[in-house]
Amino acid sequence: MKNLNILFLIVMLNSFNHSGQVASKTNSLYDIASFTPDSSVNVVIEIPAGTCLKTEYDQSKNEFSVERLQDGTLRRVQFLPYPGNYGFIPSTEMRLDLGGDGDALDVLLLAEALPKGQILETIPIALLKLKDNEKLDYKIIAVPKEPKLQLINCMSFACLQQNYPAIISILELWFAHYKGTNKTKVIGWETEESANQEIHKWKR
Repeated sequence: MKNLNILFLIVMLNSFNHSGQVASKTNSLYDIASFTPDSSVNVVIEIPAGTCLKTEYDQSKNEFSVERLQDGTLRRVQFLPYPGNYGFIPSTEMRLDLGGDGDALDVLLLAEALPKGQILETIPIALLKLKDNEKLDYKIIAVPKEPKLQLINCMSFACLQQNYPAIISILELWFAHYKGTNKTKVIGWETEESANQEIHKWKR
């Protein structure tokens, strides 16, 4: 009986991911709550910072896979690597009938490289508004809630503008060109309040 209790404890401990949430084997990651009880925003990492493969979460298989082009080759960003951790906010959908792209709301998390599949609590600090093939393609710019994971000491767009204006320029240039010229149009930037409003707008 003692051995069974120990085995049960090991299984339970291994079922927790880095954010402290239980990593489900059956439930879709899209169904996790967008907001935590203290109004932080949950983010699922799909592409670690500094990598180029376009990895996406496949809800039907409940796994992460690299997107493939029409000729079957893996889709690789033919530009600079991702300048942050790329992922999505669960329980959101940019609906096609409202001008969205049909996907969950995208996030770029400013932090060192994090493993794909990690779920963690974040703080939105800006909204980068883009158009991709004439569809709205907004990006939430966020930082980790956990202080030890934060690279910059900013919790607002005003702080980002004042203390890290180069980050704004780099992200704008990167998103404007990572799909090739004339693929993505930059509309502009808005504040952390707008970022949070956007999340509420597209909640399922």
